[in-house]
Amino acid sequence: MADTHGRELTTGVKVPLVGFGTYLIPDEEVASAVENSLAAGYRHIDTAEVYENERGVGEGLRRGMRQEGLERGDVFVTTKLWPLTEERSKTGEETLRSLDESLDRLGLEQVDLYLVHAAFGREQRLEQWQALVEAYKGGKARAIGVSNFNAAHIDELIEAGLPVPNANQIELHPWSQKPELVSYLNQKGITPIAYSSLVPLSTWRTAPGHLSGKTQEMRADGERSDSPFKKLAEKYGVTEAQFLLGWGVQNGYPVLPKSTNPVRMRENLDVLSFRIDGADMDYICGLDRGAGIAWGEVDPTTNG
Repeated sequence: MADTHGRELTTGVKVPLVGFGTYLIPDEEVASAVENSLAAGYRHIDTAEVYENERGVGEGLRRGMRQEGLERGDVFVTTKLWPLTEERSKTGEETLRSLDESLDRLGLEQVDLYLVHAAFGREQRLEQWQALVEAYKGGKARAIGVSNFNAAHIDELIEAGLPVPNANQIELHPWSQKPELVSYLNQKGITPIAYSSLVPLSTWRTAPGHLSGKTQEMRADGERSDSPFKKLAEKYGVTEAQFLLGWGVQNGYPVLPKSTNPVRMRENLDVLSFRIDGADMDYICGLDRGAGIAWGEVDPTTNG
């Protein structure tokens, strides 16, 4: 069944609560994965310039939409600016060119959400964000936002007199809850979008060639027979993945699970059929371990 639930951005655009992530799916494989995800009911596809699979995503969108009888407006598409060239940060002009190139690879005239993928350098952030504002005004994106930005990065945009981002895509799961950042985003009307929701699973990114920043302690915790997420999933009669995704959705975060297995695709989409009770939500609050395994709340150009 199609995912009809979503969170509305300040532009009025609604992001489906469960989207399909394409990170680490090669370009030659991603078309089939996207096509299958649309058949399973996903209506949000997330990619990025740096994933090097936008062309395949575009092909999968065309095939899947044709197969499912969907119109362009039925599917929410997110892609992201990689803010660096090989030698330096991109200028505003290069940022706009990157968006045009992404649109060309995707075969689209407009994306639903365009994000700056990471925060690299203050002056460059301001120039790149100004370029995204121009892209929004020009109709090339229905909404614009950032990814891996902390509150200080966003404050810089606001202090420069620039519009507030519509969304911030960040690592969010029970081990990395970022309560202060999430509170800040909600106060500013910026929608938190969660990536890496399934980090606590012992199987997270264990396929050959899939890098993982998880510590050995994290892996061991996930493999324990008494892992809290295994026990909680059993309590609610769902898989661990469904439970972790359900936790994100219950907090109001659109989530972006990735799987090329059609059965798991459908399972990951079915996270609205149960609700975690208040006591368990409070318990999970005590499992927070800080910034997470990706960039989290730090500037990726620094160690702080």
